Amino acid sequence: MRQIRALRVAAVAAGIALMATGCGATGKSTGTEGTGAAGPITGLQIMVPNTPGGGYDTTARAAAKVLDDEKISTNTEVFNLAGAGGTVGLARIVNEKGNGDLTMLMGLGVVGASYTNKSESKLTETTPLAKLIEEPGAIMVSKDSPYKTINDLVTAWKANPASIAVGGGSSPGGPDHLLPMQLAGAVGIDATKVNFVSYDGGGDLLPAILGNKLGFAASGAGEYLQQIKSGEIRVLATSGENRLEGVDAPTLKESNIDLVFTNWRGIVAPPGISEEDKKSLIAALEKMHASAGWKEALKTHSWSDAFVTGDEFKTFLTDQDKRVADVLTKLGLA
Repeated sequence: MRQIRALRVAAVAAGIALMATGCGATGKSTGTEGTGAAGPITGLQIMVPNTPGGGYDTTARAAAKVLDDEKISTNTEVFNLAGAGGTVGLARIVNEKGNGDLTMLMGLGVVGASYTNKSESKLTETTPLAKLIEEPGAIMVSKDSPYKTINDLVTAWKANPASIAVGGGSSPGGPDHLLPMQLAGAVGIDATKVNFVSYDGGGDLLPAILGNKLGFAASGAGEYLQQIKSGEIRVLATSGENRLEGVDAPTLKESNIDLVFTNWRGIVAPPGISEEDKKSLIAALEKMHASAGWKEALKTHSWSDAFVTGDEFKTFLTDQDKRVADVLTKLGLA
């Protein structure tokens, strides 16, 4: 009987907890009318759908710091829920229908993983809040790599594509996969012959680069600036239109490789949140974006400002979803 009574108490407690999470960001905020103008949001969570140390994690923690520092939000919680290229987190956000306290930091990698992992949940089901940043990719090797330039690498890669392991911090279909696949096509390599090794985020990819376990890695340089500056990682080229500030490496185009590629990251909420919660969350992100703290974060991490919100971000997500699906279908991965 005592055990049954304990279980009943636990069930009641769980029910209370679930009702509490339904309050939403504006329900717990001291702001009014969904604007958050009268006070900071409380109870906000930002889920990172891969391991600590990667690009999503870095972006989420930078955003949380600015939100708290600027008193837009208080005690913002960032937590990691890794797995299946981000689709474990995606399933969580989709299943938290109506929860206005929960958000997820995401990007191109989650779009691709939703197809390659045959996820039943799709980003198009979520509530788009804001696209935050863009960044070019980087082709990187360890300090002990025999490849000193991008041309050294391409020569060896073309000679025997399957013999060179290419690492990326995303699942097939994510930016770290799409970049080397497009690079292969640009230099005349059959993309189906590329030996791609997937890691669950930049935090997992880093030891493989430092340990010289890969022929090269493709990822965002912003995640590895400390190791790049210390000389532990050598950047052979970056994939943007222009050189990346603070990174002494040419662009692919400068190296006579006709390819420009950029990654992006944004933030979404569960489906079915109230209009008041949606407005409050977007207003909070708009304040963050306008702050000096966020501008400093962009500079520190070499991110490009790509801020759009609401319906504009929704249209962007829909377009990205279709584009990635088309690419993966051609590669036989979707």
